[in-house]
Amino acid sequence: MPSSVRKSVQGGLPSKPSKTSCLPKDWPSKDIVYLRVPCYSKNLAKEAINKLIVPKADIAVTEELRKPVGPYSHVRITPITDKAHPAYSQFGLFASSPLAAGSFILEYLGFIHDNTDLDEASDYDLSLEREFSIGVDAASMGNEARFINDYRGVSDGPNAEFRDIFVDLGNGKVEKRMGVFVLGAGKSGKRSKGITKGTEIVVSYGRGFWSERKSSVEG
Repeated sequence: MPSSVRKSVQGGLPSKPSKTSCLPKDWPSKDIVYLRVPCYSKNLAKEAINKLIVPKADIAVTEELRKPVGPYSHVRITPITDKAHPAYSQFGLFASSPLAAGSFILEYLGFIHDNTDLDEASDYDLSLEREFSIGVDAASMGNEARFINDYRGVSDGPNAEFRDIFVDLGNGKVEKRMGVFVLGAGKSGKRSKGITKGTEIVVSYGRGFWSERKSSVEG
């Protein structure tokens, strides 16, 4: 990651990311910072931050507001020992208890940045806010969600998906973050039956947004 990644604040508060003594079981590396809240780049403009952290009154009453949690007890980071798996010798995230169709699994936390802090080599970068080209990158800091693999080569299709969520900060503000959910059952009720205990959680990753933005920057 660029050196500017270290110039950061956590969850909109003036503090630096630090390694916590309470890590998820099987967290593989002390070099990767475990986060319970996002880590914001100091290079982010105020206007960009204001797109993510907004007054609670601005959020629809039907929107479910979530509380920060971590570590998560219903998932487990597990080494991949199957040589046929695309992530062999690396890690995956597995359900440690049954997960119902459409249910929230966990947040996807990381370094919140814009074009000025873009790590073009990262495989952990997701789009969070397109208007300001804001992404969340879990390459060097994040939570259990950074170990979720793409479904290709693992299963016939994804069993989970990314969705925007809002987290109650407890100060009259809410924060837009990225969440991971079990695929819903769909109108027919056949799209997903949930994720059984011991099953790997997999999604369909798409990096088109970052590829397009990279091209526009280079152009």
